[in-house]
Amino acid sequence: MNDAGDLTPLMRQYREIKRAYSEAILFFRVGDFYEMFFEDALEASRLLAIALTSRDKARGEPIPLCGVPYHAATGYIAKLLKAGRTVALCEQVEDPKVAKGLVRREVVRLYTPGTLVDSELLLPSEANFLAAVASDPAATTLGLAALDLSTGEFWAMELHGARAQPDLYDELSRLEPRELLYPTGLPLEVQRLVGRLKDTRQCPREPAFFDLPRGDVGLRARLEQLLADCDPRDLTLGSRAACAILGYLQETQPTAPLDHLKTLKLRSPEHHMQLDPATIRNLELLKPLVDDRRGPTLLSVLDRTVTAMGSRLLRQWLVRPLVQAAPIQDRLEAVSELVQNVQARAGIRAALRGIQDLARLGTRASLGVATPKELLALKDSVAVLPAIRTFVQDMHAGRLRELGASWDDLTDLYQAVETAILPDAPVSTRDGGLIKDGYHPQVDELRKTCREGKEWIVQLETRERERTGIDSLKIRFNQVFGYYIEVTRPNLPKVPGHYLRKQTLVNAERFTTEELRELEARVTGADLKLTSLEQEVFGQIRAQVGREIGRLQHMASLIAVLDVTTALAETAAVNRYVRPHVDEGGTIRIVEGRHPVVERLDLPYGFISNDTLLDLEANRLLIMTGPNMAGKSTYLRQVALIVLMAQLGSFVPAREAHIGLVDRIFTRVGASDNLAGGQSTFMVEMTETAQILASATVRSLILLDEIGRGTSTYDGLSIAWAVAEYIQDRRQLGARTLFATHYHEMTQLADLRDGIRNYSVSVKERSGEVLFLRKIVEGGADRSYGIHVARLAGLPAPVLNRAQEVLGQLEGSAAQHSALSTCSLDPSLPPPHPIIEEVRQMDLFSMTPLEALNRLAALQKRLDELDPRADQ
Repeated sequence: MNDAGDLTPLMRQYREIKRAYSEAILFFRVGDFYEMFFEDALEASRLLAIALTSRDKARGEPIPLCGVPYHAATGYIAKLLKAGRTVALCEQVEDPKVAKGLVRREVVRLYTPGTLVDSELLLPSEANFLAAVASDPAATTLGLAALDLSTGEFWAMELHGARAQPDLYDELSRLEPRELLYPTGLPLEVQRLVGRLKDTRQCPREPAFFDLPRGDVGLRARLEQLLADCDPRDLTLGSRAACAILGYLQETQPTAPLDHLKTLKLRSPEHHMQLDPATIRNLELLKPLVDDRRGPTLLSVLDRTVTAMGSRLLRQWLVRPLVQAAPIQDRLEAVSELVQNVQARAGIRAALRGIQDLARLGTRASLGVATPKELLALKDSVAVLPAIRTFVQDMHAGRLRELGASWDDLTDLYQAVETAILPDAPVSTRDGGLIKDGYHPQVDELRKTCREGKEWIVQLETRERERTGIDSLKIRFNQVFGYYIEVTRPNLPKVPGHYLRKQTLVNAERFTTEELRELEARVTGADLKLTSLEQEVFGQIRAQVGREIGRLQHMASLIAVLDVTTALAETAAVNRYVRPHVDEGGTIRIVEGRHPVVERLDLPYGFISNDTLLDLEANRLLIMTGPNMAGKSTYLRQVALIVLMAQLGSFVPAREAHIGLVDRIFTRVGASDNLAGGQSTFMVEMTETAQILASATVRSLILLDEIGRGTSTYDGLSIAWAVAEYIQDRRQLGARTLFATHYHEMTQLADLRDGIRNYSVSVKERSGEVLFLRKIVEGGADRSYGIHVARLAGLPAPVLNRAQEVLGQLEGSAAQHSALSTCSLDPSLPPPHPIIEEVRQMDLFSMTPLEALNRLAALQKRLDELDPRADQ
């Protein structure tokens, strides 16, 4: 960067401002452009694919320069944010016409991923959270706060005990914050935990940043106002995290009033099911397992919402199902009434389609940045509220009655915009044309003067044509030269002497006259005054709407709930779902259950429904056996999704469903590795299994698919056997579990332990071919049909034939040791090694010492042959 002595005053001003925002790309307002200089210009020109030029070439080393038009800046800012950069917006904060010397400039906003309120930069169906974490020194109590600045949703919570850290990670994974604040002194184990978050900008700050500010009276008052309804003793670390968020807003949005932050809500982890990232991923709640945005998910099946607010709320309900029967029943009762009342459901949905994003529109009005088009969109959204109220007020379900009782038509806000703003008002306020005739007397008077002035210009043009005899004479206007008389070059001899030359062109000359100057002064002055006054009046109307942000947020919340409820009812009606019975008992009984996502696919033979019975007594652990591709994994996920749907308040795909509440759902399915983190497939499998065993309770629902497949057969079988016993044992866990496995030996557990039942996927063999019936039946499978699956996959015939030969030899060898299947097993152990069993059955008292020695030598030789490591 050039020495300060070599720089112009403008560049020195730029350097001073840039010094305070060294990590951001500085958009420096110069006239109608935001310009970038030095290293910012080099980087921005590359990221934005715009031309790189330079300035001040005569003052030594040229300064790199690039720029974008100020009216198109949002699109360029979006590209920089997507590239992982932040943008500091530096505006001219005084009128250049009245400024003495250099125009004063200040950064009025710092664009960061977690503080966006611009509709062009946000996804309508997803929240945009800024989060903060605080911790005690031992990391046994953690505070978490989160704010969606675009809607004003602001909440905090605290997590305690041994589960605090994993619960924090689970909560952050569900939250998917765009930015995360944390103190630099955060315990290392928590820092490593939050560092695992993907697509989250990490923002470490000094510990003092998390303390209630003593010197900042305004920020302190705002935090105390937000915490007015909270007991500080219940939210010590949570309030510190919230304090950090407010401080960050003050740092990044110095001119924003933030009046739309009305309250800080307390969130309790006990009120919602704490789903971990593996379960959300494995059940494909929000995203498909394969990297295909168009792939089906539970969200895509259920999301028939018609408003952005409803779509965002449904995502929250999906990853935070309820765990208490009463609020679940309230939701189900509302959905049930809307399923039955087709006319009301259709009417509500038709009206809801007319509502745009009321939550974010209200925020932009409160912040003073809403455009005329956005105020008109808000007005049109409010216009349909009375029609929706007529449907809601006649409902009987308690939840719907509550909506009707607190309904607000917002009629005054509708009238404020309707009577003032022109229906075809432009996107921007800079060109005027905003206010209706008859609304403001001074606007009407100035508008009349402008119209008359332009008529006078037209009349002057006609008179000058007649006076000079120049038929092509024209009076025109542009921003640089104002009004002028244009005469083509062939007609220049006819130009009167009192015409004053203004500009010379290749084919014409431009002139002015004293009369034109007087008219221009009157018309231009009126135009400028009119534009300025319309902007002022519009600002007043926007502020009037913004002051009612609390009412707008309230109605946005009600509309979101109503939208989700009617969407769930519509989905239930279209997909033939039934209302589940949900209670505090331990029984999960599903009759003819279906997978809500898979059944929507175009399956050649349709979807085969299946029954399920899980309880806390005789059916605690169901061992599922059967071949690959037969549908075991689909069945496991199906049961979990039906339970989850019931507890979020949805009808379910079944003929009948009785759901005994579960506190958490855990899944360990599929094979994946974490090579970047140094973890093999088996290590990932064992880590996830360990987390399940450490976190589950007797009220949990556990899905385990192919535990132990990542290691040797005996190791894998032993681990799977021990895990099943641990889960089954009520003294250790006793949770309801579906356990799919290829280890057929595990079916013996049903005879050795109570609470375990065997189920399998039925298969039909016909003429050497295998037909997967996808029906779950009681009893274990005795074959895996792996070679048949390999044939379906297209393996070459010689490979398949040889595999069949090897299988026959192995099965024949196994038959020689059939005693293994009938031996007396210790219930806590898997089937023993054949040689161990042979030693156990030896009659030592009938053998001579030499015979015993020879027998021992033979066994030792066999062991050496089985274990090649013995020679090492």
